[in-house]
Amino acid sequence: MTTDVCEVVITGPSAEWLATFTKHLVDERLAACGHHVESIRSIYRWRGEVHDEREARVALHTRSALVRKIVEEAGAQHPYDVPCVIALPIASGNPEYIRWILDETREV
Repeated sequence: MTTDVCEVVITGPSAEWLATFTKHLVDERLAACGHHVESIRSIYRWRGEVHDEREARVALHTRSALVRKIVEEAGAQHPYDVPCVIALPIASGNPEYIRWILDETREV
């Protein structure tokens, strides 16, 4: 069973900021839901320096066709210069859950 849904992972500076952003995406029907991890540890290189920071992470469930719009929204609202926004395909799953994702998101 192939689907036209995906999981979009976004990280942010705090759980509060990310929850507000997730609510916006759900309100706009760009995502059916977001599963949050309130504290992650990110180690990364940025502008020649290695950073070790606390962040938050959300896994959004949405239509693959809406990823471009989610990236645009993150670009406009995210406080980072280069926000992490990646999409992972959902190859298969509970057909009822997949249908729910499609029902709760807008068509492109």
